[in-house]
Amino acid sequence: MVQIRIHGRGGQGVVTAAELIAIAAFKTGKEAQAFPSFGVERTGTPVESYARIDDKPIITREQIYTPDVLIIQDSTLLDTINLFNGCGKNTKIIINTAKSIDELKLKFPAKNIFTIDATKIALEIIGKNIINTIILGAFAKATDLISLAALKEAVREKFQEKGEEIIAKNIKAVEQTYLK
Repeated sequence: MVQIRIHGRGGQGVVTAAELIAIAAFKTGKEAQAFPSFGVERTGTPVESYARIDDKPIITREQIYTPDVLIIQDSTLLDTINLFNGCGKNTKIIINTAKSIDELKLKFPAKNIFTIDATKIALEIIGKNIINTIILGAFAKATDLISLAALKEAVREKFQEKGEEIIAKNIKAVEQTYLK
């Protein structure tokens, strides 16, 4: 089983990111689950969500304490909370940041750290700082847990009520990130 923990701020689509991972995994024939960790979160406050992917049914329902993949949607959280709690030397870490891996000075192998300036892409393509689909393009490429095609299908399914323009912008952003 692969366990994914996502950190961001309220309003950035952290919960939707976990749901999109699960939908894309289902579309590739995997078992998956996604769920948030809620308290009194409001827009701008730290938020966590979780996803699991496996070939067999997933029975556990607990939070993810030792992630195989850590997604950080807002790099300002790096200085405020311990995002890396439970991460090991093999944890893949995907961070939305304009900084290089060297500038981040993380105590993890550089080969397991993936950075993407998802904010820049979101503002250019979507017109808002909602980066969940963009960072999932990087997730798909870095992990091979979901395919680009499955992620695009998940975006279409999840955003169908938002209209074709929103779907098209998100798919374009996912493709730009994945194909980078």
